[in-house]
Amino acid sequence: MDASSSRSGYVAIIGRPNAGKSTLLNSLLQQKLTIATAKPQTTRKRILGILTEPAYQIIFLDTPGILDPQYLLQEKMMKYVHQSVTDADVIVHIIDCMLKSQVEEALSADFAKQYLANKKKPTILLINKIDVSDPDMLKDIIARTEASGNYHVILPISAKSEDSRDVILESILKFLPEGPKYYPDDFVSDENERFFVTEIIREKLLELYRDEVPYSCEVAIEDFKERPGKKHYIGALIYVERETQKSIIIGKRGEQIKALGELARKSIEEFLDHPVYLELRVKVKDNWRKNERFLKEFGYEAGSEE
Repeated sequence: MDASSSRSGYVAIIGRPNAGKSTLLNSLLQQKLTIATAKPQTTRKRILGILTEPAYQIIFLDTPGILDPQYLLQEKMMKYVHQSVTDADVIVHIIDCMLKSQVEEALSADFAKQYLANKKKPTILLINKIDVSDPDMLKDIIARTEASGNYHVILPISAKSEDSRDVILESILKFLPEGPKYYPDDFVSDENERFFVTEIIREKLLELYRDEVPYSCEVAIEDFKERPGKKHYIGALIYVERETQKSIIIGKRGEQIKALGELARKSIEEFLDHPVYLELRVKVKDNWRKNERFLKEFGYEAGSEE
């Protein structure tokens, strides 16, 4: 495709935990690519999602929710955010309009300096959950964020809405650089099937277990055998930090891990469009979230902040 007639570039999606980043990405791609649950901190790594149309290609960077790091894993998560902002051609900041803290953050000069590249790049603010907000409150938020000067475009949206999708894409395309596509037309992500299988299992952990337990879990694929005409075999290890967490994951007489496996298997089969035999095991790695070596083993490596 002629570079002069097409647009292609990277768009970083940033925001606090539970602002709606993953829901937004899935809506923009019109397929489920990333974990989207009611619990915060579901995204741990930068996930690349590619939207390709004849006239453009947008490479979205879904990032972990912005937080104040309490341990090494969260520090690495924040590096993914900063690296995505550095790499992006356009920055999309999404906030939940029902949360005053997120609104105030959007007005902050310090936030703009740290996460919006000080407006050196096109920045779009998405004010999410307008379907449940008070109209007068929404008008006030829009007026105040416009006055802050932190954003080039401010859009009130509902992350799941098709109408919002069209408006968001239109705004992004105004800023997207001219140039050829970076990826083949049939690419939706640069990650392989194994990665998305681990994400599906982790999603079900977040859905089934409470409190700190799912956040103490990491998933690794031990074996992935594609067997034409038969069920694919997938062996996965769930790592936890303590023996007590292992007992909770497994449950009495193995009932909990059986339920987890059944839920995960159904979603994996839907994702792979092939029947699957899923085997889950649980193993303890003491304090893996604070251990540099363990985190590298799990693929948590990011560039340095700028």
